[in-house]
Formats: sequence, structure tokens, C-alpha cells
Amino acid sequence: MKIMFKDSPSPAPAKNRTPRIRFTELSAGYPGRPVLHELDAEIPALALTALVGPNGSGKSTLLGVLAGVIQPTSGELHHAGDRPPAFVPQRSAVGDTLPLTVRQTVEMGRWGERGPWRRLTRQDRAIVETAMERLGIMDLASRQLGELSGGQRQRALIAQGLTQESELLLLDEPTTGLDPEARERIAALLTELVTDGVTVVQATHDLEAARSADTCLLLRDGHLVGQGNPEQLLTASTLARMWESA
Repeated sequence: MKIMFKDSPSPAPAKNRTPRIRFTELSAGYPGRPVLHELDAEIPALALTALVGPNGSGKSTLLGVLAGVIQPTSGELHHAGDRPPAFVPQRSAVGDTLPLTVRQTVEMGRWGERGPWRRLTRQDRAIVETAMERLGIMDLASRQLGELSGGQRQRALIAQGLTQESELLLLDEPTTGLDPEARERIAALLTELVTDGVTVVQATHDLEAARSADTCLLLRDGHLVGQGNPEQLLTASTLARMWESA
């Protein structure tokens, strides 16, 4: 059974944009632990969508389903694009002990095109350089990933996502634990990517980032409890109920 706040706006795509992703009665989870329960929503193309909800609400699981790394247990999921999504997981999901430099980390984004450990072409190297320049990490190219600050490391992982050249970028808590300057830099980049023709979906606890999105999905206990314009959804009363007993 869906849990819908009575004063939540009716589900609708942001600004009537064409859907990039549509899912109907989507359920997913892990063996013996269902997480998502019959979600119905659309994610508009060429827009920034924020997934908002308390810990355990299902945001990361939904991103995993959209990325194709978690299979739905029931329901339907439709992607409008031709290329696989680029998925940037939480920083905590990437080990610190791997002996990778920043450049090697970013180059891994080209493995989908070349296969692991194969020599990169001149075009591949140009794509890697462009992504690193865009994220402002060229001066970190030879540094070990585990030596970086949180903001530097997050920028390296986003650069890896950009090198996949997908029109759909999925990010799991991209600004959690970062300082204000790093958060602003990433927020500005995501806005630029949408302008460049990329659909961006981010799971976030950052309400400022969520309010700057084009559209928002509210999740609680694996249920979709609201979707639509962030200004209408992210009110004090709605947020209080979202986190009540969470």
C-alpha cells in the first residue's frame, strides 16, 4: 500500500518534460529484505532530479535499480536512452586501499568502451583529460586516491562518471561530508551537465541541493510519498513528517 501525504502535489513530470525513465509498480530489495514497494514515477529528461528521504528510505536501492546493478523483484522499468547509465556510488563504497592514482581512477570510466586494463586510445585519453579539467583535478593526477580529501575524491569519482559519456548520470550522496565550497562546485557542475544535455539523478540529504533540483522524489520506508516541484514538496511540515520516527 502506498503512503501518500494528503497535501503532496499530484505526481507529474517536472515542467512536462519528456520522461527519461519511467517505472510502474516497481519493487526491489535483497534476499529476505524487500526495500522498495510498488513505486510509480517518471524522471524527466534533461533535468536534475533529487531523491530525498531518511536513511533506510530506499534512495540508494532505487539508484542501484536505475543503474542496472540491482534487479527489480517486480514491476516495470523503462529507459529512453541508448547508452547505459553512469553510476557514481557513495565515496564509502570505494576502497581506500586500492593502489590507484587519480588518473587511473578516472580512466576506469573508459573500461565500458575498451574493457579492463586495455590500452586507451588517443580519443579515450582526450575524454579523460577533459573530465579531469572540468572537475579541476589535473594537478592531482598522480596522487593516490586514498590520499585525497573528501571533496577531491568525490570530484575524481564524478570525473570517472563523466568519461563514460552517458546521457544519464546517477549519483549517490555526492556532497555528503564535503565543505561548503566543494558542495557549491559540484552543484554548479551538475547544473552545467543538464545544460549540456545530461539527465542527472542524485540521492541527497542536502536540502539546499534538493531545493535547487528541477524535480524531487520523496521516499520513506521504501514507499514513494511525494513527487514534483521541490518548492512545493520540501515544506517544513512535510519534512517533519518525513523524518518523524525515522
